[in-house]
Amino acid sequence: MKAFIPIVLALAGIANAPAFAENATGALGANYNEHFEDVDYRDLEKAQTHWVRIFLPMPQVDAEGAAGPGAVRTILDVHEHGYRTLLTLKWPYNHRDFPKPGSDGMKRELARLDQVLPMVMGKVDILEIGNEPFIESRTEDRDADLNVFYETMARRVIAYREAHCGGECPTRLYMGALNQLQKAGRRTKTAERWMAFVKATPQIAGVDIHPHITDIEESRAFLSYVLPRMRADQSFIATEFSLIWWWNDQMKRPVSPTFAKMYGLPSDTRNWQVIAQALKEPFGKSKWDDFLALSPWFEEHRHYLRAQMKIFRDTGRLDVATYGFKQGSSMSANFGPDKTPWLINSVFAPRTVRPNPDGSAPYGYAWIEDFRALQTR
Repeated sequence: MKAFIPIVLALAGIANAPAFAENATGALGANYNEHFEDVDYRDLEKAQTHWVRIFLPMPQVDAEGAAGPGAVRTILDVHEHGYRTLLTLKWPYNHRDFPKPGSDGMKRELARLDQVLPMVMGKVDILEIGNEPFIESRTEDRDADLNVFYETMARRVIAYREAHCGGECPTRLYMGALNQLQKAGRRTKTAERWMAFVKATPQIAGVDIHPHITDIEESRAFLSYVLPRMRADQSFIATEFSLIWWWNDQMKRPVSPTFAKMYGLPSDTRNWQVIAQALKEPFGKSKWDDFLALSPWFEEHRHYLRAQMKIFRDTGRLDVATYGFKQGSSMSANFGPDKTPWLINSVFAPRTVRPNPDGSAPYGYAWIEDFRALQTR
């Protein structure tokens, strides 16, 4: 992977960027994914952010009703605390095909949606239809059935918004995220139809992208794909983005010799083993910081967040981006050599670092300064 400074210089912006779209606020917020339980207003205040994003797995509605799932309760509480809010509706179909129109399965999904919409429409700033449709499905099912399903959900949301929220409704609608667009195999007919629906539907404000990548240059493929396929007045959101696959490539490699010597570790200790130990017995903050600062694979990219936001903002079309904010339970469970190290992305590191004296979460290494600086836009 290239050194950080040349990357920044090479990617200072997107050529021939259009004028700013109406919703191009360029904001940066906190992404919690499904971990609504991790929301702590002390963290949000320390990071000086104004936006919070959570997703709701729709099957949860069956067990407790729309008022029950913590994602809905939490996002409404965040709204009451004065933050801007983004709620993503997630439909996991990893084990079966999408239901057909008129089927019992489709009726069930619409009934779930009908429970959620009255609670959140007009209250959340952005309601996103779908999380990662091209990941949360089987390969063989990523055909027209996928499009029909999500278009049906979108039309239901649009109809409810028009009937109950009016022309001045503060809730903007986005279609869910496209993944892995740096790979030609992901730019399929189904993805083309996804973008065609976004462009042809005036009530849709734009589309979400999730550039989880190995090299920051790969993020440009996402922008070059979605921007020409939207109307000039539409924006994009990026509710997830990271260098996760670069971090992942480093996990089975030896830890920094300097770190190993400093903390008395065998020279053949692997990076994943250090993380596993931190999860078992959380480090003091200085030790966790040393682990990352003394690792060239991390230190050379410590300003990734700043560089990625510049690329997004230079398009003039970014509405909101949200970055992985806090190490959650799913990131730390059963950590081993083949576990994807999502927790390295996190702005706050409560799983690998001992809590502050007041019980609040400590910062991770590097991200907090740039995260705060990026709030000025």
